[in-house]
Amino acid sequence: MQPSQDLLQQARAEHESHLQTCRQCRADGVPCTAAEHLRRLHNNLARQARSVAGTRAL
Repeated sequence: MQPSQDLLQQARAEHESHLQTCRQCRADGVPCTAAEHLRRLHNNLARQARSVAGTRAL
C-alpha cells in the first residue's frame, strides 16, 4: 500500500475510534470539534490521494 493510502486509512481509523470513545460525541450524537477536525483531516487526505491518482493517469 502506498504511504498516502496508509495515512488515509489511519485518519479514517482515528476518526471512527474517536466517535466510538468520545463521551461528548456519544452523548450528543453530534460530532464534537475534535471529531470534525479528524474528519476534515481524512477528507483532505482523500482529496490529495485522488489528485495524485489523477495526475498519474495523465
